Amino acid sequence: MTPGARVAAAIDVMEAVLAGRPAEVALVNWGRANRYAGSGDRAAVRDIVFDVLRCRRSCAALGGGEGARSLVLGWARRNGAEMLFDGQGYAPAVPGPGEAGRQPEGAEAIDCPDWLEAKLRASLGDGFEAVMNAMQRRAPVFLRVNTARATREQAVAALADDGIVARAHPLADTALEVVGGARKVHSSRCYVTGVVELQDAASQAVVAMLPLSDGMTVLDLCAGGGGKTLAMAARARLSLYAHDAEARRMADLPLRAERAGVQVHLTARPEETGPFDLVLADVPCSGSGSWRRDPEGKWALTPARLLALMELQAAIMDRAASMLHAGGALAYATCSMLEIENGAQIAAFLTRHPGWTLEAERRFTPLDGGDGFYAAILRKLTV
Repeated sequence: MTPGARVAAAIDVMEAVLAGRPAEVALVNWGRANRYAGSGDRAAVRDIVFDVLRCRRSCAALGGGEGARSLVLGWARRNGAEMLFDGQGYAPAVPGPGEAGRQPEGAEAIDCPDWLEAKLRASLGDGFEAVMNAMQRRAPVFLRVNTARATREQAVAALADDGIVARAHPLADTALEVVGGARKVHSSRCYVTGVVELQDAASQAVVAMLPLSDGMTVLDLCAGGGGKTLAMAARARLSLYAHDAEARRMADLPLRAERAGVQVHLTARPEETGPFDLVLADVPCSGSGSWRRDPEGKWALTPARLLALMELQAAIMDRAASMLHAGGALAYATCSMLEIENGAQIAAFLTRHPGWTLEAERRFTPLDGGDGFYAAILRKLTV
């Protein structure tokens, strides 16, 4: 495919996205319908689509509208590639007089939803604009080294043998940033044999905060795919349990645990398994810290949805608290940068639950290198 044909394909995919199809599904469907497209073509189209979604407001301004063609035209202008709209071959037609566009202003220039601007400014302070600018760009690719299988240095060398260039990242002593050959990770020997897992560096730093030691009974209450579950298993010899309200999210966890050489018990009723020494509640949240990876989430979030998430977060914390030994630890985590989901939730929990104390908390933003995260460690002092 020519560069212009790739841009035209991205417009087709964006048409499906605007019609309500998730971007990943739309991309898969396009690939199946266009078998002639090679892996490089599919990757290029995917990159354009996700760049557009990350910068949807500014692309709409630059492209002169909210339609698929306008958004991709805005992307082209943003990246100095308007010449690809030349009408040659399969390339999109030359822009007409009604597609002049304009320079984005204010919140749209940094691709921030208007209704969230004040909340994010209050949460991020002087770093607001720098963080939002970072969120307009693609996220780095990070790996977690399974230290039961290899040191970080050994993993770097083994990845290099597979054509993958990685370097140590300071956020966690298990973190590697992939700076070359990222598309080869899934087929690499290191990945297949459980030496490395894909996991954001800040997510790894959250697990590094947890007060884990050999012999503890630990529950990952909102395990999802199990990234933090496996990271905990690599840190200590634990009796480790995983639960998720939607069990299907954990479908791949047994295979991943086997590949990593650890044991994880899936449980549908964790209350019957406890009490626990530590419960990790990595709660559903706005996802504002991971908008680089899930840009659709930024535009889909609504005030009503955020309120519902905050109510769910509080309920999950209360549930987790009921499953701990006296002296046990509750670890609360979000991939959010909104203080109303983070420190404010901790303050409200401590008001509802006398006899608890806050031992530690930490906030991460993309300016630290990884995704935006929050983590707090709460300790149960009384029965």
